[in-house]
Amino acid sequence: MPSIAYKAALAITLAAASTMLPARAAPYPDKPIRVVVPVPPGGIIDQVVRIITPPMAEILKQPIIVENRAGASGNIAFSYVARSASDGYTVLASYSMFHVGNPVMFHKLEWDPFKDFSGVAMLVSSPHVVAVNPKVPVHSMKELVDYARAHPGELNYATSGNGSVPHIGMELFKQKTGIQITHVPYKGAGPAIQDVLSGNVQMTVATPPSLAGFVTTGKLRPLAVAAKSRIPMLPDVPTTAEAGFPGFELEAWVALFAPSGTPKDVLQALTGAAHQALETKKVKDALAAAGVTPWYLTPDALDRQVRKDADYWQPVIRKANITIE
Repeated sequence: MPSIAYKAALAITLAAASTMLPARAAPYPDKPIRVVVPVPPGGIIDQVVRIITPPMAEILKQPIIVENRAGASGNIAFSYVARSASDGYTVLASYSMFHVGNPVMFHKLEWDPFKDFSGVAMLVSSPHVVAVNPKVPVHSMKELVDYARAHPGELNYATSGNGSVPHIGMELFKQKTGIQITHVPYKGAGPAIQDVLSGNVQMTVATPPSLAGFVTTGKLRPLAVAAKSRIPMLPDVPTTAEAGFPGFELEAWVALFAPSGTPKDVLQALTGAAHQALETKKVKDALAAAGVTPWYLTPDALDRQVRKDADYWQPVIRKANITIE
């Protein structure tokens, strides 16, 4: 039988050994997750996040808190998440043109789209529609180009702001067609569309939900949807390819990103939850009502898409000399 002294020595040895073992990490997630939105409540980015985060929270079995940090064309939110811990508890809801456009439109940023962020999941794409005030004597994209060439500098187009997808997209259209039309930026799609309705500006480029009601009542005339296919919200409006301008597509996206260095198993947990949520009928129906299309990409595929978009849009921005101070 072991002596009392032996038992005491064994107990001390086991206790010492236990203190040398690494602590077992709690499985992710074990506390609430924050999704930081770079715009005020109500916009399409905010809507998408608030549609998808409740089912993600159910899947992850932790609350997801939506936090709006608006300002500086998204840079406040981007900088904040870039400096956050790489632990999966602070996630950025990103908008495509903030992500790939801001690095060339701003002279100095506190974040880098490639070095500071790791892709989590692509969520949706959002097409844009080119529309005119009915008093403008054009009924197609070809007629718009012909009219602009016959009346150089007379047409103005309204957008939701400098550096937005509509702004940069129309600058690309100008580069491709050689027409001269003037950009009029507003603080949001609502004010931009109101000035087109009043006739102060002749045309606009905006998302389908912003325009559909005015198209239905005849207050705006749609010329084309700048997307690969027609959209259910405006099924009679041709695509830009059908209208004779293939390759002219303006589809913004909303995606989730984590600070760089976030562990791969954490990224997999987040992207898996996003994918499952996007597959539910409730989420699909809500996104369709918001005028956007589910578009899931894995973390690696999302990172590749960001680089592809940067290579496509950044030269357009530089050629148009678009800067934001």
